[in-house]
Amino acid sequence: MSYSVGQVAGFAGVTVRTLHHYDDIGLLVPSERSHAGHRRYSDTDLDRLQQVLFYRQLGFPLEEVAALLDDPDADPRAHLRRQHELLTARIEKLRKMAEAVEHAMEARKMGINLTPEEKFEVFGDKDPEQYAEEAEQRWGGTEEYAESQRRVARYTKEDWNRIQAEMADWGERYDALMTAGEPPAAETAMDMAEEHRQHICRWYYECSYEIHTGLGEMYVSDERFKAFYDQMRPGLAEHLKDAIAANADRHRAG
Repeated sequence: MSYSVGQVAGFAGVTVRTLHHYDDIGLLVPSERSHAGHRRYSDTDLDRLQQVLFYRQLGFPLEEVAALLDDPDADPRAHLRRQHELLTARIEKLRKMAEAVEHAMEARKMGINLTPEEKFEVFGDKDPEQYAEEAEQRWGGTEEYAESQRRVARYTKEDWNRIQAEMADWGERYDALMTAGEPPAAETAMDMAEEHRQHICRWYYECSYEIHTGLGEMYVSDERFKAFYDQMRPGLAEHLKDAIAANADRHRAG
């Protein structure tokens, strides 16, 4: 039994272009070719693709994925054990973060001030007041900062959950866009940048294209923002910065 590239793309939820790229770089070379030269994938190929996608979902660069899968000392069970350990650790970390954020939101909603110990428990070694003070120093005198402060003061737990869900969905779709090899100046990438700008307008303040371009630069120059976007997918911060700039140029040209 073998499968066409279109069938495999459908099974795995990836694009044909992605499979072609994996073939070109030697990460997933189909076992067979049809008489017409078309790619045909075996069940063994599908197993390897599953491993590739697992590691990609965990944020591994393609070069590291290839090195892991081609390790002669590793067997399929070893890969599954490693992935299970990584996933379990990530789930536990996210669970603790979710609990901490809920604690902070409930405390803010009820007017309760967290102790310094509680703040560090919630945010690890990053004191949130540090960023609040820095934000005020950067933008405290602007209308946008004042508007953002007014809006977030009214948000409920459900509002914050919705904001996080929107951002998570956007991040997944941007990841897919990059997997498909779309450049920052592509219409799809610019549309995602515009959606990002609209998210800021909807929840925080009226984000002009000029402000958005400045934010894009900061997403790369500030390691904290860069880490936030790159945890969605390595290289996303830089890609988004360029897409934001292209979207602003498109708006001005229009």
